[in-house]
Amino acid sequence: MTLKSKVQNPLIHPILFIFQVIQFVLDKLLSPTPPSPMTRLGRPRIAVVGGGITGVTSAAHCIGHGCDVQIFEAGKEENIGGIWSRVNNTSSLQIHSLMYRFHPSVNWKQGYPDKQQILSQVRELWKRYRLDERTHFDTPVTSARQDPETKKWTINNDAERYGQFDGIICGVGTCGKPKVPHMPGMDSFQGEIHHSSQLTGKAAKGKTLIIIGGGASAVESLEFAVEEGAARVYVLARSEKWIIPRHPIVNMLLAFNIFGQETRFSWIPEFFLRKLFYRELEDIAPPSDKKGLFTDTPMVNSDVMNQIRSGKVKWVRCDIGGFTETGVKINRREKGTNPSDPGHTEEIDGDMVVMATGYERPKLDFLPKDCLEGDYKPPNWYLQTFPPQFPSVSAINCTYMNGIGSVGNWHIGIYTRLLLVFLLDDRTRPYTFWMKRWIDMTAFLKARSPVGPFEFFTYLELMWWFFFSIAINPFRWKWAFFVFFGLGEYLPMKVAAAEDRLRNRLQAREAEDQGTMVNGIHHVREEEIRGRTMRIVT
Repeated sequence: MTLKSKVQNPLIHPILFIFQVIQFVLDKLLSPTPPSPMTRLGRPRIAVVGGGITGVTSAAHCIGHGCDVQIFEAGKEENIGGIWSRVNNTSSLQIHSLMYRFHPSVNWKQGYPDKQQILSQVRELWKRYRLDERTHFDTPVTSARQDPETKKWTINNDAERYGQFDGIICGVGTCGKPKVPHMPGMDSFQGEIHHSSQLTGKAAKGKTLIIIGGGASAVESLEFAVEEGAARVYVLARSEKWIIPRHPIVNMLLAFNIFGQETRFSWIPEFFLRKLFYRELEDIAPPSDKKGLFTDTPMVNSDVMNQIRSGKVKWVRCDIGGFTETGVKINRREKGTNPSDPGHTEEIDGDMVVMATGYERPKLDFLPKDCLEGDYKPPNWYLQTFPPQFPSVSAINCTYMNGIGSVGNWHIGIYTRLLLVFLLDDRTRPYTFWMKRWIDMTAFLKARSPVGPFEFFTYLELMWWFFFSIAINPFRWKWAFFVFFGLGEYLPMKVAAAEDRLRNRLQAREAEDQGTMVNGIHHVREEEIRGRTMRIVT
């Protein structure tokens, strides 16, 4: 899809026209109306940690449903958008934007938007729901403490400044500071060394680039190299990683694995990927007996194959031995071998080395320690997001490990609304015991998974998790459409107000009945005393 802002002719661009219609309908049906400046937001009051896509989106959902919210962002205003504010200008979405609608009001102009378009959508959402008035910048959250009696949360031990909160949404994500491991000889290399997120403005035209790493950051670096006109690119990958085509139908079909793990039928999509997508490049595909498709997040990029076929990019399976003055020493290995196995030693010369070594994972150590230790620590949480000891905390997209078609999508709203339901209706709130049993049940059902039960999930599995958590508890049935679709702008507030009025009436009636009962007892006792007195006198 090309970048167009006008409504497309359905005859000339039918797919793009349908895409625009879908977005328009979703916006009108499911986007909560932003409150006016005079609207008084009610309970529950939510603290959102992080100003990235997850933090801004979840805060917008809270505001849209009439709940007060405060965002705590460790960086400055230019950091709104999280990791997308820190990547290269050439970076773009790897999965189709139809699967990356993190809020119903998002209006993508193309199938695979770039950094600027993604940030513009996040900032527009931030402004539209007046979150700029509720964001604390340069405020890293170092502690979140819950009062054992009131169950209220205090951020950074400063209730006087920030107030207290009924719940917390952790939106710190999975990508923090760039991770650049030190390797032998780096100081002696005569060329440039950059992290894969720091390539904007760097000159690569006509140069030989060496990319160390074989994951999503390597694909991002490869896109930069192609955009800038690099003469030759070497991708040095320590192990094989699945690459799937940039095609929305293929991505959705792979995300429909409801089991969220390798099964006896997983060989079918893997077979077709090798024969129809890799073709003559099948040697760089993971061995069938070592790494299945549903064990690790695949790279989503068709252009990788095109560049390898063109001869401009060479994908090398190897271990890094260290740097030389002109390049990198490697131990090249054959397919099916393990890292550090014996291979062929050689040296690759280059002008620029890109460290596609990923990012440090942000920590959740500001939460109470008892939810970060033991058998039920992240990602082994209820719905992978709620620590069983604290159902008033939702760490959306923070505990995510691997999956297909899942991050940054529709589920941000579902997780947020489910948290609101837990806070508003105590009858829907799961007990710690049952949250742990749900975790145990999921672990049992995925006991044969090659990885941990919560370390990989597909989108259909995630939807099943949500459905099961609603269907198993009759007290949550009335909230089903709200949780899944967000229907009703102020439904939580109206339900909470109605329940408060009903409880007040019941309490008043109970008090009245108790008062009547007490008066009746006093009257009976007076009659008994009067009767006894008359008998004594007689």
